[in-house]
Amino acid sequence: MHLYDLTVQNNKGEPVKLDAYKGKVLLIVNTATRCGLTPQYEELEALYEAYRDRGFEILDFPCNQFAFQAPGSAEKIDSFCKLKYDTKFPRFAKIKVNGKDADPLYVYLKEQKPGRIAWNFAKFLIDREGNVAARFAPTQKPKTLQNAIEELL
Repeated sequence: MHLYDLTVQNNKGEPVKLDAYKGKVLLIVNTATRCGLTPQYEELEALYEAYRDRGFEILDFPCNQFAFQAPGSAEKIDSFCKLKYDTKFPRFAKIKVNGKDADPLYVYLKEQKPGRIAWNFAKFLIDREGNVAARFAPTQKPKTLQNAIEELL
């Protein structure tokens, strides 16, 4: 199994094969709109704006698994993120990241960098070959990832 073998659902419920991101550096994040860490969207968007022209993508996976902090439909979540934080990176369908119903993407990510997802805004940095290069705690601010991202670009 490899990251590029997986298929996820976009926020419209359509399948997206992750091989569409081959050759890009990815930051995969489980997010929530009503979390104390939600303001991280601002720094995530700043990273996206700074590096997207160099082959960097952020993949946003809303997760309602932690204290129900990502309520609402995919459309409402997307609207909130665009209006409040002016996000432009792709957002996907709401998923679970832990337990028996964990999305296969997160099963894979946790196999590569083991450990339970502690909360919203856990971050996985993926290199251009689809390898999980690093894992960052939810509380680690996105702006502190700049050096790690630049090394992979």
